[in-house]
Amino acid sequence: MTPPPLASVLFVCVHNAGRSQMAAGFLAHLAGDRVEVRSAGSLPGDRVNPAAVEAMAEVGIDISAATPKVLTSEAVQASDYVITMGCGDACPVFPGKRYLDWALDDPAGQGVDAVRPIRDAIRARIEALIAEIEREG
Repeated sequence: MTPPPLASVLFVCVHNAGRSQMAAGFLAHLAGDRVEVRSAGSLPGDRVNPAAVEAMAEVGIDISAATPKVLTSEAVQASDYVITMGCGDACPVFPGKRYLDWALDDPAGQGVDAVRPIRDAIRARIEALIAEIEREG
């Protein structure tokens, strides 16, 4: 029998097309079943940013099948960690959740060369997040 996840994490950005999708991809890849992963946007886009898909493919993570999803109160309530990336006040706040705001450049409209440093910054934050979850789990 598989043990339950140590935590549930929700990544939120405005369009759910770049930063939050890359973060979700890294967390799912690096933590596997140990962490439940969600992502959403306050104003979701039509598709995931192609430069984000390409940048993630360069490090062996395929997010090409991901689709932007709308942020719901239910997703926030079901998550232990809510990590925002530039969504401002659009994210509902519930007691008992750990809220983190990651200040990251927005990859919207950028080419893959501009997205790579954002991707790498996200990976470093994801690795630190996994370590924190494992310490507390």
